[in-house]
Amino acid sequence: MFSTAPLFSMRVIPMRAKIGLAFLVSVCAQPMLANQPMVPFNGPTALGTVFQQVGVGLAMGFAVRIVFASVELAGEIVGLQMGLNFASFFDPTSNAQISAVARFFGQIAMLLFVVINGHLLIIMAVVESFQSFPVDGNILDALGQMKLYKLGTSLFSSALWIALPMMALLLFVNLTMGVISRVAPQMNIYAVGFPVTLTVGLLGITATLPMLEQPVLTLMQQAIDLFSNHR
Repeated sequence: MFSTAPLFSMRVIPMRAKIGLAFLVSVCAQPMLANQPMVPFNGPTALGTVFQQVGVGLAMGFAVRIVFASVELAGEIVGLQMGLNFASFFDPTSNAQISAVARFFGQIAMLLFVVINGHLLIIMAVVESFQSFPVDGNILDALGQMKLYKLGTSLFSSALWIALPMMALLLFVNLTMGVISRVAPQMNIYAVGFPVTLTVGLLGITATLPMLEQPVLTLMQQAIDLFSNHR
């Protein structure tokens, strides 16, 4: 989990620090975990248990990463409407080209993640995951109970809901510029339209950015519930 979850998987954090933090969380969580099955080190189920716990940790980090992917996808849509998608650069965290607006939305989501104590929620979900997915070595059963595909379906719907106000605003601006181009054909709509669209887009981002908190909280809670609400 510490190698895939946002904030914990940053390259500026040394690998020794991640291993030490994982060991500290394991030691602190051990008194809270009662009635866990005993797995011998030299038994046939030891290897399966390792794969199961690694799979659960990777899935947990992937689920939280989807929350940030939803916000970044919303930024990509807004940047496309504003005409700023050409301002893209290489993102080392995703190993892909990402636009400036999507990167800005991702940084805001990271700040919200820290403000709402998302890093503590993930650690709590790690402890609760041992109750939802006991140490029995059945990785296929654990992955089947997580139902990560449900969170994947929320990726596009949540991104569209986040970008919907900006899409409506910029659509109105484009329609207005289209009417102006028909009324005054001598006007260079390309020279006028881009600054207007860019200015309105920046003002719209400023106005709608405070509304980003609730979708991020909802997606984060949905991701945490995948690992804590199983019987």
